[in-house]
Amino acid sequence: MSVIACVVITVFVCVIIFNLKSPGKRIEHEILQEGALDSEVVIRSIGQLLGPPLVAGNKITPLQNGDEIFPAILDAIGKAKQTITFETFIYWSGDIGKKLADALCKKAKEGVCVHILLDWIGSRRCDEEIIQSMKNCGVQVERYRPLRWYNISRVNNRTHRKILVIDGVVGFTGGVGIADQWEGHAQDRDHWRDIHFKVEGPVVAQLQSAFADNWNATRPEVLHGDRYFPVIPKADGMMAQVFKSSPEEGSGSVRLMYLYSIAHANSKICIANAYFVPDTHVRKMLIDARRRGVHIEVIVPGPNIDTAVTRRASRAVWGELLEAGVRIFEYQPTMFHCKYMIVDDVWVSVGSTNLDNRSFRLNDECNLNVVDGGLAEELSEVFEIDKAGSKEMTLQEWKKRPFLEKVVEFFAHLVRSQV
Repeated sequence: MSVIACVVITVFVCVIIFNLKSPGKRIEHEILQEGALDSEVVIRSIGQLLGPPLVAGNKITPLQNGDEIFPAILDAIGKAKQTITFETFIYWSGDIGKKLADALCKKAKEGVCVHILLDWIGSRRCDEEIIQSMKNCGVQVERYRPLRWYNISRVNNRTHRKILVIDGVVGFTGGVGIADQWEGHAQDRDHWRDIHFKVEGPVVAQLQSAFADNWNATRPEVLHGDRYFPVIPKADGMMAQVFKSSPEEGSGSVRLMYLYSIAHANSKICIANAYFVPDTHVRKMLIDARRRGVHIEVIVPGPNIDTAVTRRASRAVWGELLEAGVRIFEYQPTMFHCKYMIVDDVWVSVGSTNLDNRSFRLNDECNLNVVDGGLAEELSEVFEIDKAGSKEMTLQEWKKRPFLEKVVEFFAHLVRSQV
């Protein structure tokens, strides 16, 4: 074998290893409970651990499915006076992709500064004509980490954040992508079930900061001043925090948030998650919570899922959870893409994060944490409605899975770090 061939093979192997390897060390030790999730010490601790601190005076409005989400987003864009910042993983061609592009173009022509950050992989199914039309209107469009020779070792690190901020005072975040699958009201298998959140109040500045983090990393331009970070009046009484997580920070912030929340649960945990593949320590924390009497319920996608290997990898690890008394429900009507957690009817976490290794250690993520009994109650009612459309998996049923299913799940579990 020639020297050149050896070099090429070595470089290729190194690139694969760099992309598959998760940076940093994972928290594997016990987290001792210091109080209730709405106690002063816990609020102060999680604000410092994750950063930035929780701030009061916010209003968080849940939006159900595309029929509520997209009209609210388009209405907010239509009211923009100075700036629009938008970051997303999925942006595909189609009806909603064109509507959004047209709305952004209109505002750019009116003199509004419009900044769009699209993940390079997640937006590959968007026609270049749509992107070029926005650029022609004056919209600044950037692709996050397009494949280049100098960043090939980080091509597996994508931005999975969903952030929209209007004039620095109104924001949106959650799990929704820009594709026709999210339109409608989850009425059939072609239209997904999801939830997004309108954000008002001082915490919007933290959402803006999360956008600026990746914008600065993609385009050497600092977005600042009153147009982006105005004085924001209080909108309501909710205490909230937006925190970001990325491999480069090496902190595993989003995983720490889940572990910390589970460790401080006293009565109930409700998890709705599109890609539920908890690692060994997260499963241990859930089992420990069950042993101290915490009731735990999880809703995940059923047979209608866009990545079958993720469902198989998930089901492979359900045994010990079911044995501990964790109740797991598979949503039946369509693809279930919701991502939120409710703890003790007071603590709510929503955003882009999936409960899997890719979100915990490979992707750039952004979550909104809220301390508010009213929002927790509202989302608990939503959880019960989704649960009514789901089928519970019992321990007996799990054990009686066909042999071939078990084999497929075993091999899917082997590649769990990448799903």
